[in-house]
Amino acid sequence: MAISRNIKPDRGLTYRMLMTGFFLVLLYGLVVGILIAVGISYALVLVIAVALIFCQYWFSAKIAMYAMHAKEVTPEQAPELHGVVDRLCALADMPKPKVAIATTDIPNAFATGRSPKSAVVCVTSGLLRRLDEPEVEAVLSHELSHVAHRDVAVMTIASGLGMIAGLMTRVLFYSELFGGGRGGGNSQQSQAALVEMIVLLVSVVVYFVSFLLTMALSRYRELAADRSGALLIGRPSLLASALVKISGEMARIPTKDLRAAEPFNAFFFTPAVATGGDQGGGGGFSFGNLFRTHPTLERRLAQLDSLERQLGQAS
Repeated sequence: MAISRNIKPDRGLTYRMLMTGFFLVLLYGLVVGILIAVGISYALVLVIAVALIFCQYWFSAKIAMYAMHAKEVTPEQAPELHGVVDRLCALADMPKPKVAIATTDIPNAFATGRSPKSAVVCVTSGLLRRLDEPEVEAVLSHELSHVAHRDVAVMTIASGLGMIAGLMTRVLFYSELFGGGRGGGNSQQSQAALVEMIVLLVSVVVYFVSFLLTMALSRYRELAADRSGALLIGRPSLLASALVKISGEMARIPTKDLRAAEPFNAFFFTPAVATGGDQGGGGGFSFGNLFRTHPTLERRLAQLDSLERQLGQAS
């Protein structure tokens, strides 16, 4: 069932979410096989996998809110912000999510939550200080599109596999893999070392592939949210203005603060990097683009400019 009657499903995004989910299921199976190969019992592997997925899915919103120092605010505490969300939800014909403000000077916004009923849209205090109300509305239309598209939960689960594989890699790397306590003449010990080396290699590959899948989905979902948000408010130029302003302001944020926020870039409206980092570059293919959480600023602005011209011709 559609969450919003006026934010239409994006078929390209739906297809990519399904394909990402399919490949992640295969990778999850590979991770389970790795754990069994190490010698862990099947039952314990299943318990670990289910527990990790459950915790990540159920507590992802709380973890994100805590890490970003975000707190839910009432209409009495933030009447202007709630007024903007109320107008957009009425325009989109969708249930109103919870509203939060993160106390940080980094100008940004994000949506989180395992389902539309538990969704939270959050803006930072830095964003509220730097944007005027129409631009804040444009940013929030983008975040509400994420909620309507149901891509937040998929991104949360997708990012979890990389975390598990990365953890396995670190554990194996710092274990006795490289000779701690083993004699060189024992064939069984040599076989165990070979198995652990293979497991380490596969863990690295799983981490790399899951990371690329997550980044590819993240880039497309940002373009989908830009489209839907711009069409919802009927003013793509407002969203473009907010993008340019926020991207320029990132250069004023201390580098240490940007680095602290980097783990959440895949969920942010714009990545927390200085101008010329993740935002820069052309729209064509490059190896560096594979590692971006967001499309380049130029590509996002080009899409919004095209939408602005289409809406102008239609009116």
